[in-house]
Amino acid sequence: MSADVRTYLELMRYKNCLMAGLASVIGTLIAFNILTSSAPSSYSPDKFPFFYSGVLFLAVFIVAGAGNAINDYFDVRIDSINRPERPIPSGRVKLKEALYFSYILFALGTLLAFSINAICGFIALFNSLLLIFYAKTLKSTPLLGNLSIGYLTGSSFLFGASIFGFEGLRTLFVLFLLAALAITAREIVKDIEDMEGDRMEGADTLPLRIGAKKASYFAVFIGFLAVFLSPLPYRMSILGLHYLYLVFLADLGFLAAIYQLLARNNPTKSSKMFKIAMFFALIAFIAGV
Repeated sequence: MSADVRTYLELMRYKNCLMAGLASVIGTLIAFNILTSSAPSSYSPDKFPFFYSGVLFLAVFIVAGAGNAINDYFDVRIDSINRPERPIPSGRVKLKEALYFSYILFALGTLLAFSINAICGFIALFNSLLLIFYAKTLKSTPLLGNLSIGYLTGSSFLFGASIFGFEGLRTLFVLFLLAALAITAREIVKDIEDMEGDRMEGADTLPLRIGAKKASYFAVFIGFLAVFLSPLPYRMSILGLHYLYLVFLADLGFLAAIYQLLARNNPTKSSKMFKIAMFFALIAFIAGV
């Protein structure tokens, strides 16, 4: 291939891949601490799986990079106008090279995941197929695109927990659900924020389909649902009091984001507040074990 390594890392958006890989390892750490604590469990690992955590990090990094690469493949026409400096529209990576590169990454990441166990492998396979379908179709589908991003981001926790099999998935499912709800709400808010640009590009988003006001109400409903369900990990004896204290700060952030959206009609500030709240939620997950 004609492009150098740095260009392909740029195509993968490696910084985002690092964050995704780190989130999966955090999921492994949380699941391990929960399974080895006093919480009721039918499975307690003897020691932390450092080797498999490294393999998992690499698998998630690669699959995430493949998703970003194929996303740029399908977005080449829009990027040539909005982001001409990116590897494909700038001519540093040919279109077919980007497509083949993404498929190679999907295959490699999935194989690495299967080398850990079948559950991890099937999650990687499903996410790979969803990333392809999202880039090709779902991105331009109102709500389904938002839900896909919510699932894919939240599934980093499932990836991490899958090292410990079904017991790990059961343990972290509620954390995955909370993360997916919060991220879906923020994705809708971002679509409200980007309405003018999306309208000019002929995009089909939820706010453009049903209007900014109705889309705001829907985002608020999902945000409130995440806040309402946030005590569940403590009530289910999955996480301790430290989680409850810190998730209260996260909930305040979500409520502030909702206020900015409804009362202030400021989706930009609301999106930033959602991001800050999700950071506190992640800290709460880690501190609560």
